[in-house]
Order: sequence, then C-alpha cells, then structure tokens
Amino acid sequence: MEIEQGNYGASRLNCKQGIPNGIQAVRLQHSALRWSGETMSRWKKTFGLGGADELPRVDVLQFEGLARKRLSKMAFDYIRTGGADEITARENHLAFERMRLKPRVLVDVSEIDTRLSLFGTELEFPILLAPISCQRLYHPEGELATARGASAARATMVVSSLSTTAIEEIARNTQYPLWFQLYMQRDRGFARAMVERAIAAGCKVICLTVDAPVLGCRYSQTGFYLPKGLDYVLLPGKNSNGEATGQKARRSNIYDRLFEPTLNWRDVDWLRTAASVPVILKGILNPEDAARAVEAGVDGLIVSNHGGRNLDLVPAAIDALPGVVEAVAGRIPVLLDSGIRRGTDVLMALALGAKAVLVGRPYAYALAAGGAAGVERVIQILREEFERAMALTGRRSIVEIDSSVLWTREVNPLAGHRLGPRLIQT
Repeated sequence: MEIEQGNYGASRLNCKQGIPNGIQAVRLQHSALRWSGETMSRWKKTFGLGGADELPRVDVLQFEGLARKRLSKMAFDYIRTGGADEITARENHLAFERMRLKPRVLVDVSEIDTRLSLFGTELEFPILLAPISCQRLYHPEGELATARGASAARATMVVSSLSTTAIEEIARNTQYPLWFQLYMQRDRGFARAMVERAIAAGCKVICLTVDAPVLGCRYSQTGFYLPKGLDYVLLPGKNSNGEATGQKARRSNIYDRLFEPTLNWRDVDWLRTAASVPVILKGILNPEDAARAVEAGVDGLIVSNHGGRNLDLVPAAIDALPGVVEAVAGRIPVLLDSGIRRGTDVLMALALGAKAVLVGRPYAYALAAGGAAGVERVIQILREEFERAMALTGRRSIVEIDSSVLWTREVNPLAGHRLGPRLIQT
C-alpha cells in the first residue's frame, strides 16, 4: 500500500525550492515541530502520555483504535479510508478471511527459519514496510521514527517519494536496507536526480509505482491538507494541491502535478538504464502486464491495488496474486502489498507464490500510537504470528511454504460463484 496526497480539498503546503542539504535539511527536519500552537498542543497532549509498555503486545488491530484517539479526524481518515465506495479496500481483508489453512501435524517444528534472499539482500523475514507519505502528519518524528522502529525490528523500509523527511536523514536512522518508491516525474532529469539521490543514500531497490497516473476518487479525503511547516522534501517546487511553480495547468481536473499521466513502458526502459540497482514495478494486478514486465527486463513485481485507495472495484490483491505468479512463472520475484493484517495473511500470500509482503496501515497506526516503539511492536507481532502460523501448519522454513498449505473452494458452475464456506481438499 502507498499513502499519498494529491489535489483534493483546501490543501496548504509551502515547499522549499531545491534539494535540501546541510543546514537547510536540518531546518526541514525540524520544521514539523514548529506548527501552530493548537496543533503542537495536541501533539504534546497525545505523545506525552505513556510509552512502549502501554502499547498492545498482541493483535495489531488494536493500534487502529489508539491512532483514532491520538490523531485529528482529517489525519486518521487519510490513513484509514479508501477510494470511492471503498469496496476494494474492504475486499483486501475479506479475501483473506475467505481463505482457509490446511495444516500438517506431527512435524518437528522446534526450529523455524524465516530467512530469505531478495534482490541480492538477505532478509530475516518476509515482511517489509510499504511506502507511506507525510509521516510527520502522524508523529512529530515521522519517517525517522519509522526508520528507527524498522531497524530495531530488523525490517526493510520502503521510503516514499512524498516523504516529509530527507532520505539521507532516514538512512542515518536505520541499520537495515532501505528501498525507494518513485513516482515518475514529468521532468525526467529531476526523476533521475531523485533516483541517484536515493541510491547514494543507500537504497538497494527502486520501486516504480505504475498504478497512479491520476488519483482515484477520494471522497473521504476532500478536506485533507498538510499543516504549515511540512514539506515534500524530495519534491521541491510542488505544493499539496498538485500545482507546480511555473508550470501551466493541465486541461482537466483529474490530473495532478505530483503524478505523471504519460508514464508508459518506454519510461520503464529508461529507468532501468538510469538506476544502478534493481527496478521493480509496484501496482501490478493484470497478468498481461506481469508478462510484459518480465519481457521488459524488470527485476520484480509488487501485486498491489494501492491499498484500495485508487481505483475501486478491482480485485483484492491476494485474489490477483495467483494470476500474476502464473504469468511470471518464476522468472522474477513477486511480492504482495495491500490487506496484510495477520501473520496468517503473510503465510497465505507466500503459499500463493509471493516471496514477501509489504505492510502499510498497521504500522502507520502504530507510528501514531507510539512512534518508533509502536512501529517496532507491530513488526514484532506480525513476525511472531507468522512464525506461529508456520509451526502450526507444519512448515519449518520459507521453502516449505507452498499451495499445499491452503484448502481450496469448490466452484459451483451453475451458480457462477463460489460456495460460501464449503471447502474441498487439494
């Protein structure tokens, strides 16, 4: 899942010109703390309470309620809500609930190995943090707190193009690999500079978002704005209602200066030559696109529906995963984003062919609830749930997780739809 902000409502954001560095970067880093008295008062009241010991020790769903209490309605709705009628956003969870596990017993599971290798990097477990924008909206330390929490939990963080913190600062706050999520920019020279800056900061993978040439219908986010003092520090010259300094507006209100509607396969070729690290595409649902991506030479795919935030009425990401995996046929890694809330979700995604998963909203809620400690706690909970699910299904390592861990549903050809909870064995 990606969370980003575009041309909805009375947005207000003052952006610095030029790429921040040195003293300017330090000023940008701390600008979020110089908000209006009312806003700062709310943060003091919120984050002066309790610490890590007061955070939930089990069940990541509990963090949502804490975040609701500690955020403004605008900020909370920006995390929680989806596109249009939010049917796809709900399906991302319901699709997992319709699946069932088929455990094996009498297996020695005294040792569980969750390690894997992905794009040349060894990961301790297959759970990454998805790119989320504007993180200083949820906590004063924003992306820095996320980086520290991810590092403490030994997880990889994917940094958003719409970060409110300089990527160099983020990199200095984690000992584990970073990836960078790219929204392609109309100025390809500037896009190249963004990529080079991310790589210089230590990012090991570039994730090109391909499912957002325009924003979806965000009916619950029409009043969204960034408080004064927050900037998209990687995108100087762009303001929060999508206009860019010195550029002429497009012909229709559906377009937004933060996103590039001309993005096409030629740009994928260009990015592969511009980047010195693996390039993967985020936002693939259609198997035909997956097959073409392999032919284009990309290094990996992320099956994602943008967390149900853009085009409504597309399938749940987990339902789209098998078709993409089949089209790729093992030639490049496939990851899953959108809908992960439980360790069993991670297990089922891997059973359907994903190499790893990305988690979004759960850690955003945890960031709001407890900063770095909250982010660390959510990752720990998901990792432990995943290990328990492996043990309880008789799987001792990642390589032992395949489709045999799942029950399959019988299809009624006359009714034309699946039969509720009725299951058959494979």
